[in-house]
Amino acid sequence: MIEAVVFDVGETLVRDDRYWAAWADWLDVPRHTLSALVGAVVAQGRDNADALRLLKPGIDLPAEYAAREAAGRGEQIEERDLYPDVRGTLENLRGLGVRVFIAGNQTARAGELLRALDLPAQAVVTSGEWGVAKPQREFFARVIDLAEADPHAIVYVGDHPVNDVAPARAAGLRTAHLRRGAWGHLWADTDEAAGADWRINSLYELVEIVRTGRRG
Repeated sequence: MIEAVVFDVGETLVRDDRYWAAWADWLDVPRHTLSALVGAVVAQGRDNADALRLLKPGIDLPAEYAAREAAGRGEQIEERDLYPDVRGTLENLRGLGVRVFIAGNQTARAGELLRALDLPAQAVVTSGEWGVAKPQREFFARVIDLAEADPHAIVYVGDHPVNDVAPARAAGLRTAHLRRGAWGHLWADTDEAAGADWRINSLYELVEIVRTGRRG
């Protein structure tokens, strides 16, 4: 029985387009250049932020982030950044009696912005608020505490095979790999992605997964 579903954020619920566009504008580089570099580091299995480090060697990312916020050009997450299947899926899962949570590798500010969207979820938390990030085991221990369920009754949903699927499975959770975004598509055929309990192309598929599980 699936009692809780926990969602990653970037390229699972939220498009990253404007996030990277804002960084390109702030650093005064063409958006396509930064987009191409993000694709390159993803292909190499590196941290997305390495794209910024390639553009500006020695960049102090926390300082730049703070400077953007101070200049009124900081992080933004709005309704238009959500994928179209997000609200409907979360609402339908809640309607089935499943507890819904959001927990991803985002800043504390992103947590505030996501909560301001009033998504149909019991709680929204971020690694910046917890002080621990995926793929660390402690992150998923906190996910289990948050969901207040047996690990095998929790499904963690994400696009990143290494950060989402593999460590969630190692913590005893069930997993759904979402083929979305650069990581979700490029790394869809890896062993980590293949280890997911379900491999989906849309969040809507989760609703039928839960229904089938309850019938079974």
